[in-house]
Amino acid sequence: MNAISFVHEQLTANKQYPKFKAGDNVTVNYKIVEGNKERIQSFKGDVVKIQGTGFTASFTVRKISDGIGVERLFPLYSPHIDSIVLNKVGKVRRAKLYYLRERAGKKARIKEKRV
Repeated sequence: MNAISFVHEQLTANKQYPKFKAGDNVTVNYKIVEGNKERIQSFKGDVVKIQGTGFTASFTVRKISDGIGVERLFPLYSPHIDSIVLNKVGKVRRAKLYYLRERAGKKARIKEKRV
């Protein structure tokens, strides 16, 4: 098990991301490859959950697009993720915010934590 984790660390580049948790509002800039062209697209929304540990960790971001909720799962150490920007720190009491799926409008807001 120790050798596997050593090889995994050597093959993946350690990127530095800001500390974020469920309830935070983040912008994930990720690379899109279309043919031989590459561009960066951003996905801004609230973090619903963070799961896994180490290099298998992933997080789910939810946003509202044209009145429809869109969730996207990102592997934390994916080479396609260019950067993660922390916009707001949310004030929540849970680790998994599945209840946001049933809510709409002002009820789906997350209060901002004052720093």
